[in-house]
Amino acid sequence: MAATLRKSERLCGQVAIAGLMERGKGGAAGCLRYKYLVNEGAEVSRILVSVPKRSFKRAVKRNLLKRRIRESYRLQKELLPVPVDILFVYTPREVLPYAAIFASMTDVLNAVAERLR
Repeated sequence: MAATLRKSERLCGQVAIAGLMERGKGGAAGCLRYKYLVNEGAEVSRILVSVPKRSFKRAVKRNLLKRRIRESYRLQKELLPVPVDILFVYTPREVLPYAAIFASMTDVLNAVAERLR
């Protein structure tokens, strides 16, 4: 599979998000908290990225962090063995460099993959 992030790989819709929040399992790794739910019958994993407005008042910083999280996921999404819906929440109150976010994403995806085996 190509390392792209298409519209079909974005988690959207109130029903899908509510289901993930209610039935999903979660954890934390590095600078990211996550919640995931196995997506039966889907061909691709879907993600949702959240950066709290409480921590970052300026949209420029929130958007920068969301771009970094999406890019680090895009490059490593092959680590997931089955399609899952995942919510990523950025937790620190400062902007971390891309390398730190990439390392946290590696930890998250490995942890989810380990739980699914």
